[in-house]
Amino acid sequence: MTTTPTESRALDEIKIGGLGSSRKRVEDDRFIRGKGNYTDDVVLPGMLHMEILRSPLPHARITSIDTSRAWAIPGVHLVLTGEMMATRNLAWMPTLSYDTQAVLATDKVRFQGQEVACVIADDPYVAKDACEAIEVDYEPLPPVVNPWQGLAPDAPVIRDDKVGQTDNVVYNWEVGDKAGTDRAFERADLISKLDLHYPRSHPSPIECCGSVADFNRATGKLTVYMTTQAPHIIRAAVAMVAEIPEQMIRIISPDIGGGFGNKVPIYPGYVCSILASILLERPVKWIEDKTGNLISTGFARDVYLKGEMALRRDGKILAFRMHTDADHGAFFADAQPSKFKIGLMHSAFAAYDVPVAHLTARGVYTNKAPGGVAYRCSFRVTEAMFFQERMVQEAANDLGMDQAEFRRMNFVRDDDFPHRTPLGFLTDSGQYAKCLDVGLKAIGYENFRQEQAQARQRGRLLGLGISTMTEPLGAGNSREYDILGIKMFDSAELKVHMSGKAILRTGAKSQGQGHETTWAQIVAHELGIPADDVVVEEGDTDTAPFGMGTYASRSTPVAGAAVSMVSRKIRAKARKLAAHLLEVSEEDIEWELGRFYIRSAPQRGVSIQECAMAAYSNMPDGMEPGLENTAYYDPPNLTWPFAVYIVTVEVDPETGVWDVLRMVAVDDCGVRINPVIVEGQIMGGLTEAYAMASMQFITFDADGNCVGSNYMDYLLPTAWETPGYELHSEVVTPCPHHPIGAKGIGECAAVGGPAAFVNAVMDALSWTGVRNIDMPVLPDRVWEALTYRRDVYGFPPVRQD
Repeated sequence: MTTTPTESRALDEIKIGGLGSSRKRVEDDRFIRGKGNYTDDVVLPGMLHMEILRSPLPHARITSIDTSRAWAIPGVHLVLTGEMMATRNLAWMPTLSYDTQAVLATDKVRFQGQEVACVIADDPYVAKDACEAIEVDYEPLPPVVNPWQGLAPDAPVIRDDKVGQTDNVVYNWEVGDKAGTDRAFERADLISKLDLHYPRSHPSPIECCGSVADFNRATGKLTVYMTTQAPHIIRAAVAMVAEIPEQMIRIISPDIGGGFGNKVPIYPGYVCSILASILLERPVKWIEDKTGNLISTGFARDVYLKGEMALRRDGKILAFRMHTDADHGAFFADAQPSKFKIGLMHSAFAAYDVPVAHLTARGVYTNKAPGGVAYRCSFRVTEAMFFQERMVQEAANDLGMDQAEFRRMNFVRDDDFPHRTPLGFLTDSGQYAKCLDVGLKAIGYENFRQEQAQARQRGRLLGLGISTMTEPLGAGNSREYDILGIKMFDSAELKVHMSGKAILRTGAKSQGQGHETTWAQIVAHELGIPADDVVVEEGDTDTAPFGMGTYASRSTPVAGAAVSMVSRKIRAKARKLAAHLLEVSEEDIEWELGRFYIRSAPQRGVSIQECAMAAYSNMPDGMEPGLENTAYYDPPNLTWPFAVYIVTVEVDPETGVWDVLRMVAVDDCGVRINPVIVEGQIMGGLTEAYAMASMQFITFDADGNCVGSNYMDYLLPTAWETPGYELHSEVVTPCPHHPIGAKGIGECAAVGGPAAFVNAVMDALSWTGVRNIDMPVLPDRVWEALTYRRDVYGFPPVRQD
């Protein structure tokens, strides 16, 4: 077939692996062959091993530590205690929330599992034996396991190390219009109220935290291989803590076996391994065990809600109030933007057209592990959306309205964007009602309601739960968002070689999102270079441009945008090269995918590869050689994907066991870079949503013992329990300010999914008058609600009898 001069010669974007291509994940080639390179795979000459001794008590004064028996064990090279750390000003370290956290306990322990001492030895088994030989004398103190205990007048002050701290309050924070909200409540026809607890959970990545620190005395260079989602932030923190010049610190984050927010914070094990390597002048490896990971590293959730909605009789939401109490554990160590103490909790009801609202938040210290990480969510948005959708369901019930119709009449309309929410966010775009319609049609809503009524007459309990969510992703613009004062931009560096092949480096860090695949697809979309010709590298602070890392669904909204922008910079220079090669002015040059051509003579053109060769061999006078550039992307606004999740269940009235019948997901995440990867992210998020709704939580007994520090107590769903999912992608609303129109997807299902499962169970029990069963909705809790016709709460302390 011949091509006429006026026909496009643009490359087929799908064939070259551009946007919309379901390209196979290139990183899986090494993973499925067992060739991944994880932190524990790093072996250096002369390497020693570190183990940590943890406190068995949640709250106790340390009266003495005797390490003599540990020092006497052959193969032990160093035993570190808090007192030794204090002599080097390393007993305490800063957190990402401007608090301080003990590296190794000195005065007292403040949670079960807190780091007390560590041993460095020839192998991990000797180090573990030596830890057990350390004798610590504790004086027990009363434990605090929930905010109400911590706020009691006679509560022990947990952070008595802090000057001026006389109680257990971490912060008080508020946003919104209190006076306007009060007025709206005064004229309401009905006020709907709901108290909830989103229980403490843990990201539980398959790979625990770990590091290999290697200090070279001769060069003064510190190299640390570690399991971090944010290598550059860790480098900055290490420079502050260890007082080593930043340019002499190299953080390498190799392949990561899952993160989900758990590998954003700075942990004491990292600091101890670094100090040990400096003191011993040998590499020191620390690899955490599963119990250590579950009991001490960054948890998620553990937030209590008092929610109220002011309603008109016709179903219009006039206002809402929310008060949250967040249990932060022993140290305020949330990884979140500095300005927002309770994260982005004020994103609640962003999809609903509510005139006015007011939110108050309080943080409380307790005798639990610190954290509050963004476990597959954008800084407390999972809690916000769960609280929102549980409140919406109960409000509809209070009004006697249909669940779907109540949501539809209160949604932000398609023509009302950009929309300012009552708590200050600016949402950019969406088709909320259309997503709901797709979901209702897919689930067979009207037919199910008829079937549900008929089943109830026969004693069967069927339920249908709806959850909608819009999540603020891509935090965020430098006017409002920072962590430790560092603005939350991101970066990309692209080098196109003379052969037209390319290497891309970004400040992000993948833990399963598929960056090596999708970043190359963005380059293919922008430049026409086949994705297979683009190598992606991340995670090495010596080679990657500075970036904030990967968490809170920042990948595509921020780092992906940086990839797009740097590609456009490359294309702008390539246009000048094309004009030189074609001997015309730059204004006469047009672009189609992979090719520049002359506007008046489309048959005359040059490929991007030809421009790349010219950049090194035939550049015009005055042009700098080479074809490479760097872009830093400061997002103008957050992106706002939207989703509708609908679940149907059947509850056994005799046992409280509930089974998922169907689960429909409608996600509008804007432009999808790789549809298969998007579907994988949704399925993974829905599985975590199901886990949180049905089985996954960490709690504590009255003595402060952690219940959930092993996989006998902390339950994770297997393929046997996990339900099937029906995914729908027909609604696409491009983000108006993102370079390629993408909004992000990695967390949406985990954010919006839990309420759909819980709402389905509550719908099955609606005839009982029960308004709430706290997650996880365990069978015994359902049975209790059915038997005694009462709400069931699950906050600690839990009974162990």
